[in-house]
Amino acid sequence: MPLSAQDVLRVNGSRRFAAAMAAASPFASLADALLAARRIWLDEVDVNGWLEAFAAHPAIGTTSPSVSKWSKEEQSAALSTATDSTAQELAEWNARYREKFGFVFMICASGRTAPEVLAELKRRYTNRPIVELEAAAQEELKITELRLAKLFSSEPTVPSTTTEGPATQSDKAADRIRFIGAHLGALPQPCANKAPEITGSSNRSRPPITTHVLDTARGSPASGIEVHLEMWKDSSAPPSFSNKDFSGWATLGYSVTNNDGRSGQLMDIVDNIAPGFYRISFNTAKYSPAGFFPYVSIIFEIKENQTAEHFHVPLLHSPFSFTTYRGS
Repeated sequence: MPLSAQDVLRVNGSRRFAAAMAAASPFASLADALLAARRIWLDEVDVNGWLEAFAAHPAIGTTSPSVSKWSKEEQSAALSTATDSTAQELAEWNARYREKFGFVFMICASGRTAPEVLAELKRRYTNRPIVELEAAAQEELKITELRLAKLFSSEPTVPSTTTEGPATQSDKAADRIRFIGAHLGALPQPCANKAPEITGSSNRSRPPITTHVLDTARGSPASGIEVHLEMWKDSSAPPSFSNKDFSGWATLGYSVTNNDGRSGQLMDIVDNIAPGFYRISFNTAKYSPAGFFPYVSIIFEIKENQTAEHFHVPLLHSPFSFTTYRGS
């Protein structure tokens, strides 16, 4: 699907992001567009571009006629559940947040009620500015991914033989996005959904599982490597050397390493991660086509007494060797 810069500006208000996405198009599929969007947003758009994108969003709870259709749809759950007192409190906290950080409070509000949005706003207000800037950028990326899915689904299709009201059509559009996400391993779930089995509110500033990749042959970070994080879901038997049936893995998230070799967020930021087996995989063949390893997968176990700990699982890679360790 070809995208013009004007198309992309409906999705994300950063002109640099829009120009880069337009230059990278056409995209063979939504998954390809999402991969490009994540790479461009995290690796090519600078802080000024992030702030420009933030500025294109209305404050949560705004009901001005100038608010875009997509913003209204994304905030519909919050607006429909806001009482007069909640709406007033949201306005006060929005102003307080902007005064502290200098930009609008960014949250992917799709499916979130007003009390949920307000609670998140209050929680993130305590962040240090640098932490909050990154959190806001991640929320903007979620919104961008959701809107790209809407953009792709808005292409002409065979007309339906049934007549449905606007609310039903909107619900079915969301269902299509979730359906696509379930069948494309690289496609993130809509932002209102949480990662499977991951529960709890969070005081962390980063997800429980993180990674980075170092190119030991060049002595530099390895950028542009696709990274996938999965969790073992087969309760009948754990993964083991004698059990090589890999059908029990469920995708939690994916990213592409940036210029520092660090991946983006692979899962939700929560206080307590579910115990169990996890697998983090790196597409080393795409990064090093002449190398020996087509990909690298690292399987590790998080035990019941470790759920509040942090797990940094880096990859040190060269064309003919690799190693890993548990970092902090």
